[in-house]
Amino acid sequence: MGTFISNSPEATFRFGEKLGKAAQPGWVIGLDGDLGAGKTHCVKGIAAGLGITERVTSPTFALVNEYAGGRLPLAHLDLYRLETMKSILGAGLDDYFETAGVTVVEWMDRWVGGIPPRFIRLRFVVLDGDSRRIDHDDFGD
Repeated sequence: MGTFISNSPEATFRFGEKLGKAAQPGWVIGLDGDLGAGKTHCVKGIAAGLGITERVTSPTFALVNEYAGGRLPLAHLDLYRLETMKSILGAGLDDYFETAGVTVVEWMDRWVGGIPPRFIRLRFVVLDGDSRRIDHDDFGD
């Protein structure tokens, strides 16, 4: 388990970029933390680290955004709007946990299915202003 202190959105992006560069096929990265904690900013960095140049946006209303064109494809899931076990399981997102690419899930704490085998959890804690603490599983950093 590691901890990264980010003092700016740019630092959160760079942390994500480092994670994206280390990412391996089949990784599932689960992100938890309050609204505005920096989860989507980190995903933008992960995409950049994978070599994805497409604009990355939050899939809050779409549930999933898929990005190709990098070293590995990226699926970006957001469970924020799924509030019940029935809606989460009914969304059919399990397939994204068995991929040759990388899957990033915002609001992973809402997931009620099994934890994927190549799973890395990141927990974002707002400290003050732009400062964040990101507690994370080791990923070869």
